[in-house]
Parts: sequence; structure tokens; C-alpha cells
Amino acid sequence: MSAAAAIAAPPRHSRPSPLNPNATAMAITTKPNAVCTKTHLANLDRLLLRPPPLPLPVRPKKALADEPGGGDREETTTDSDERKGRRGGLLNALNLSTFLPFTGRPATDEMSPRSLAQMQRLLTLSPRPSPRGSIAAEWRRYHGEGAWKGLVDPLDQNLRREVLRYGDFVQAAYTAFHSMPSSPSHGRGQHRALVLPDRSYRPTRSLFATSSLTIPPWVQRRSAPKWLTQRTSFAGYVAVCDNEREVRRMGRRDIVIVLRGTATCPEWAENLRTVLVPVSDDDDGDDATAAQNVPKVAKGFLSLYKTAGDHVPSLSDAIVEEVRRLIEVYKGEELSITVVGHSLGASLALLAADELSACLAADAASNSTAADDHQPPPVSVVSFGGPKTGNRAFADRLQHERGVNVLRVVNAGDVVTRVPGLVKPTTMAEGYVHAGGAELTLDSRDSPCLRPDAGPACCHDLEAYLHLLDGFMGSGRPFRADASRSVAGLLVYQRTSVKRAYVERARVLGFEPAAMPRAATANGAGTADGQYGFLASPS
Repeated sequence: MSAAAAIAAPPRHSRPSPLNPNATAMAITTKPNAVCTKTHLANLDRLLLRPPPLPLPVRPKKALADEPGGGDREETTTDSDERKGRRGGLLNALNLSTFLPFTGRPATDEMSPRSLAQMQRLLTLSPRPSPRGSIAAEWRRYHGEGAWKGLVDPLDQNLRREVLRYGDFVQAAYTAFHSMPSSPSHGRGQHRALVLPDRSYRPTRSLFATSSLTIPPWVQRRSAPKWLTQRTSFAGYVAVCDNEREVRRMGRRDIVIVLRGTATCPEWAENLRTVLVPVSDDDDGDDATAAQNVPKVAKGFLSLYKTAGDHVPSLSDAIVEEVRRLIEVYKGEELSITVVGHSLGASLALLAADELSACLAADAASNSTAADDHQPPPVSVVSFGGPKTGNRAFADRLQHERGVNVLRVVNAGDVVTRVPGLVKPTTMAEGYVHAGGAELTLDSRDSPCLRPDAGPACCHDLEAYLHLLDGFMGSGRPFRADASRSVAGLLVYQRTSVKRAYVERARVLGFEPAAMPRAATANGAGTADGQYGFLASPS
């Protein structure tokens, strides 16, 4: 394609691609080679009226075999970059490649011309949210009434936007934790200064989770930060929508409970305590048959949810207390309660929803009169990459008796969503099952930005989830052409899983992940981005 043809192409947001109007035909008949990829990259700058970039610095490593004259040229993605991305501790985004060496195999790195046309826009840090349509008339449906029937597959654009916003709330919880990972030392716990990506919501209380386990001193490493072994840690927050315009758009005032995933060693230890125990002492059955019908959950999850810290209440007490307070503050208004979590936070979200629905129903019954049949606010859960939490009895009670609606967002390659309980028990009543509701299944292989062999770490990463969700249209459908979420977050936290063309183009455009803000550790020193747990997307 000549330069004149490229300049005469339609605007960059139209179809077909301005870089290659025949992209569809080419994709069917021929395989894009290094020459046409280089041409697309050159045309991209001319279309966007950018000055030609400076040449990339030479890195004397491997030769580029897929470019003309590549035998005497050097590969820009070095072996050290690959090793650096694959290194990381146990807490680096559940980086299973640390102890699963076979996940580090090389990948075929290809990219469609249409993806190149969007690269410049996607590498920007400017958020471009989807249009906000009014959902006031059907807010209960979007909140889960009817199990989101007809909204998930194909994915409704309004539901996509709502779920993406909840996912960004979880990213904000990760950021808040890493900005001050040390545990509270006085009072009810220090309230974190949270900056939410959606300013229509206002944080009202920080939440802390405490493990019943203590890491023995002989296990602790002197070089590791102290917060890695602390029993009590910031786990999330409660927020409420206090923007009246947004309240009118949504048709109700939304109270959201946000919970992050695993970050500290005691939390990892709790994850391994997978014995099923009754949710409460009152649920214990008298005989073996009755015991199978008792709602049970993983012992470690329940420990983190119910254990109180030295200076803070338990996560359970803090959530119930704050939600009750907010319901009283906004008494008489239409309210909804949404509990959001990723990974470990998804399981804690189910426990919180189970308890909240029971407590609020009891409160409503005690406040109801013959003239006023007071109903509690509906409770729903949005879960990203959540593991199995409890047995069949717990899932049935949550869905049918409590009336909690659960939307499970899962990645087909995420192993966390299949544990615990990979081994099928003798009876289903004794084993783990997922909570009922709706399931939105994504797949990393559908992304034009991610490598087809993206490993377990990337498949479980929250930013990868949100990237895939932004492009998902429905089962069997291509990645959304107008997906607008920045891939800068992927370049920072899952760089080795991003296709090489994006990595190299980001370097040309001046975006270097090493230049992104660093998270502060407990001792005030900066750590490498994403070294422990998850951080928020720059978008």
C-alpha cells in the first residue's frame, strides 16, 4: 500500500482500517509478513501527522529473522527482558510460572493490521469510557434480577460499562493497599485516602482483613518488607454513589463493597486451608446426612472474613456496620448493594453478600408494619477470577434463600477459577461448586494485543480481565473493533504476555513502563511496578 493511498484512507475510527482497507481480505488469503507490518507502522505516523520517530537503540542480542536484512540486525526484545518479566515472587499476580517452568515457552507473535491501526490510541493514558446510557428504567435487570438473562451473551454495552467500572474500583483497592501496605496500629484502622476512577462514587470506610495465622519468625526473610507477613492488612473499602445526576441515570443509589485479592503471606496461607467448615455454628448438622446439607465454605476464606485484628474489627463486622449506617443515612431512597471482588476478594464478596442479605432482611422485617411492607435493598456480586468458595448447600442458599445475584467473570485460561476441588468428591454435596447466577466467559486468545500462549499469571491478572471484557461482544464473535481501554496497564504488569509489535511500538512512541509511578513499600522505598500483587491501570 503506497503512502498516498494511506493518506487518502478514511478516519482512523472507521471501518475498514485506515492503515489497510483490504485488511479483511488479506487476513483470509495471506499471512501478514514483516514487510507489510513495517509499512503499517510507518503509515501510522503519517496518518496521525506525527514526526518520524528516532531509531530504536541497538541491543546486541539475537538477530531479527523475520525482517528483510534481519540477519545482521539485532532483536529489540532481549533475553534479559524476558527473564525480568518472568521473574517475580509468589505474590506477583499469582505468577504460577515461578514454579511451573513449562509456562515460559516462546510464542508465535503476530498481529492484525487493524490492531496496528488502533495501537497509537490504545497506548495513550487518556481514558475513553463508553457512552453512558440511562438504565433507570431497567436498573434491577442490570443489577442481576433474572440472572442478567439476555445481557451477558451477547454482552450488552450498558452492562459492559457497569462491570468495567466495578473492575476499576478493585484496581483502586490494589493501588490503595500498595500505597500504604502497613497494617493499622490504632483505633478502628486508618481510613485510606482513595481516589476512585469514577468520581461519582465516594469512599466512606476502609476495610481490613485479619488472618488467624501467624508466620513464624524463622520463615521470615530479613530482606522482605514487613507487610508481607503482617496478620492485618487493608482489604478494600465501602463507597456510595453521591452524584445526583448519576443516581438518576442508574435509577437508584448504589452502595458498593470492594475487595482486593491475595497480597500477603498469611493470606496465601489461608488460601491453602481448603477444608470445608460450616459458615456459622448454628449451621452444624447433627448427623452425616444433615451435615451434607449444611452450607459450608473454605476454612481459610472464613478465617479472613471473621477474624478481628488487634486494632480493627473483623471484615464481617465492618461491612455490616457500614452498610447499615449508609442505609440509615439514605433512608427512603431506592438503594442497591453491589459486592465486588477479584480472586480471594471474590470469595470474600460471596461471604459478605450472604451475611448482608440475611442481616438486612432481618432488619427490614423488624421495621416493617402492616401499612408499610419494607423491603431490603437487593444484593448482587460481581466476581472477577474467583475461586470456588463453598459447597452445594452454600451456593443454593445464596441464590434461592438469600436471593443474591452473582455475575462471575472468568477467563477460560484462568486456573484459579477451577480451584479448590479439582478432584471430584464422592458426592457433589461434599465438594466445592461455584455460586449460581450468570457466567461471562472471556478468553485471552481472543485479544489482538496478548500473545496466544499468555501464561497463568496473565490469565488471572485483573487488568487482563478488564482488557478482555472491554473487547468482548459475545461467544464466537471477534474482539470489539472500537475497544478503547488503554493497553498501558498490560505493558506495565504483563509485558511479556503482550505481543512484541505493541511492546516495540510503545518504545518508539516514548512509553517506557520503567518510567511509570512506583508503589511505596512499608519502609517508604519504591518497588518495581507490579512486584507484589496488582496495581491499578494507568487509565
